[in-house]
Amino acid sequence: MHEIQTATSLNCKSGVNAFVSGRIVIAYWLIPAEPARSFFRGVINDLARRYDAPLFKPHVTVHVGLNRAYAAERAISQAARSCKLIKLKALEIGQSSEFIKTLFVQFALNTELRQLNEVIRSAAPDTSPYDLSPHLSLLYKKMPAVVRCQLAGSIKVPFSEVIFDLLKAVRCVSPTQSATDVEAWRVVATKQLSG
Repeated sequence: MHEIQTATSLNCKSGVNAFVSGRIVIAYWLIPAEPARSFFRGVINDLARRYDAPLFKPHVTVHVGLNRAYAAERAISQAARSCKLIKLKALEIGQSSEFIKTLFVQFALNTELRQLNEVIRSAAPDTSPYDLSPHLSLLYKKMPAVVRCQLAGSIKVPFSEVIFDLLKAVRCVSPTQSATDVEAWRVVATKQLSG
């Protein structure tokens, strides 16, 4: 009963209308620049339509921390001032049984991304543990491994590197485990990275 009351209280404070399954956090996202943004949006939308899965914006999560909107605004403002555009090397299309990594593009971790993560964590200030493994999800859906493998083999990304030019702080449920959780996401701050 206490868990339901806590979740309901968090939902009311965050503006979320549906019951969600976990705790409320702030996720810090990198958003790809054009033309990659449109390409990934098209793939995500197509897969969501074909597999009755939730729609979401293409992004790479840089950090997940405490639900503090004021700190999130400060963190991404500082990160946007101190970090330039981020370029990540695409490694492969991966798949897993994890809902938020059903199908994804794995990127190489580089110095610039590590620096961005540190700036956000320091500015938040937030000591929440987060395993930085840069990936851009293409589909959130529970499905058999054979279908995931076939899909992973069928998708071709036309970019060897992707440039990211925008930061967003998003209030969300952790862990995100359902379409309802995805639909409850709310952007609390957005900043352009300095060119």
